[in-house]
Amino acid sequence: MTEPHIRPARHVDEAALAELDRDVWSPLHAVQPRPEPPFAPFFDPGNPPAHHLVAELDGTLAGYLRLARPTRLDCNAHVRQIRGLAVAHRARGRGIARALLRAAAEESRRQGARRLTLRVLGHNTPARELYESQGFTVEGVLPGEFLLGGEYVDDVLMGRSLTE
Repeated sequence: MTEPHIRPARHVDEAALAELDRDVWSPLHAVQPRPEPPFAPFFDPGNPPAHHLVAELDGTLAGYLRLARPTRLDCNAHVRQIRGLAVAHRARGRGIARALLRAAAEESRRQGARRLTLRVLGHNTPARELYESQGFTVEGVLPGEFLLGGEYVDDVLMGRSLTE
């Protein structure tokens, strides 16, 4: 099986990333309604290409991870937050998400971070299991934080140390 190639995103990836993001939209992980035309740009001033890692499989974009500082505060500049992770349906089960998570940890360390955090919806069991398999633990729960499809859903805060 071919290993995914992980690299920083480039401006030329925008159309493919936007299409991937729309294709994998699901109520299992989305707090926003399904995207409808006209579509917003994938990259914007708060989410530039530099905040994204992309996975290629056999030369084709197969996934991405959005990684950024959680705030602009200097007092938590040692933390990076995963703000999105998507894998194309055709590439699932091939280790893309795990490769992106490992690359995010490496990139965070390279940037001097000591912690890596994320938020995941409480009903997204597959994602929670994936994150736990990569060393993340539940650090907090915001009960019923979102009303999605008529159901209240928890916002689960997870994190891991990058110094161990």
